[in-house]
Amino acid sequence: MTKLAVLIIGSGGREHALAWKLAQSPRVGEGEIFIAPGNAGTAQIGTNVPIAVEDVAGLVAFAQEKGVGLTAVGPEIPLALGLVDAFQAAGLTVFGPTQAAAQLETSKAFAKAFMQEVGIPAAVSATFTDYQQAVNYLPDGPVVVKASGLAAGKGVIVCDNRVEAEAALRQIMLDRAFGAAGNEVVIEERLTGPEVSLLAFCDGQTAVPLPPARDHKRAYDGDRGPNTGGMGVYAPPPDVDTALVDEIMRTVIQPAVRGMAQRGTPYVGVLYAGVMLTAVGPKVLEFNCRFGDPETQAILPLLDGDLAEIMLACAEQQLTPEMVRVHPGACATVVMAAPGYPGNYPKGLPITGLEAAPPDVLVFHAGTKLAEGQIVSSGGRVLCVSGRGVDVATAVARAYTGVAAIHFDGAHYRTDIGYHSTMSP
Repeated sequence: MTKLAVLIIGSGGREHALAWKLAQSPRVGEGEIFIAPGNAGTAQIGTNVPIAVEDVAGLVAFAQEKGVGLTAVGPEIPLALGLVDAFQAAGLTVFGPTQAAAQLETSKAFAKAFMQEVGIPAAVSATFTDYQQAVNYLPDGPVVVKASGLAAGKGVIVCDNRVEAEAALRQIMLDRAFGAAGNEVVIEERLTGPEVSLLAFCDGQTAVPLPPARDHKRAYDGDRGPNTGGMGVYAPPPDVDTALVDEIMRTVIQPAVRGMAQRGTPYVGVLYAGVMLTAVGPKVLEFNCRFGDPETQAILPLLDGDLAEIMLACAEQQLTPEMVRVHPGACATVVMAAPGYPGNYPKGLPITGLEAAPPDVLVFHAGTKLAEGQIVSSGGRVLCVSGRGVDVATAVARAYTGVAAIHFDGAHYRTDIGYHSTMSP
């Protein structure tokens, strides 16, 4: 068996989880995992490489120099910049969608038009580039206002009434709160119901689901406070059974993969559907074109298959359902954030207790770095602590046991991860 050198692009908890899982593959050579730019956790698994995720040419040159046989893209920005296209042009095997296929995430306006075209159920919406036209369209009731472009997961404003919606439009289109992402806005009806995230491996034709997950976006307990990149997640939610996963695959994921292929832009990589379970069935809130963060930190511990083999099969249009085996049980992830997150926060806080995490607890580094031999914080979401168990309640309890063992000044985290499920918080 030929051993592969692997390159993982990104620096967060998702990339640490990818490195952890890829290191288990017999296909991956020892000492042949590179993470660009990585963090203090990925440095314990492979070699961090000081190349920014936006430096497409630098990443291509590095992959060529090291003979990298598989590259996995973590965040959305390199996908938007056409990194996959550049790697393919250089003859390098890469797991992720092309720039054209990644429009499902990089342009909400494109995604909405595409869903309407192929008949994927979603909220009724309208798209605008003119502020006054957008204001004139607003109904009196609740809506959701979205910046069409990439806004680091923060360009969505949920509004209870027209006054709030006008303020949201001003913030996005006039005040430029999200920069160029707000050149175009989508106004859509506000759906109600529980949410679920369903990620699926795709090879351009075939799509195979991973375990469903449910995340907690708000900063504080009880789903209060500002939206964040995600404060915790659990998988699988007890209310999402196999029949419901099959329905989402049939009505959302497979039509999307089929529709992208018919456009001549086949979708390869992970397709992530954020879905609202409404009274009339699942409806798409948004697509992401990559592994979610922190969803990945709860989903990959449940994956029994060989991640390197799966990624290669996707890149080579040879994916089969048997490759994606899943462990029984559940996994829950609690995010430990820096004080002040998602607003301004300090960096450089020393972290202790990492080695004290109990068995069945995995600690994925998100915003960390090594400074003079000490692991310190370097981001807003600092650590993702994942517990595994026979059910969600056990997994959550183990995750919090791990959290209790770890310390950095001012650490804040939600104490109610998993409360949506059938258990008590």
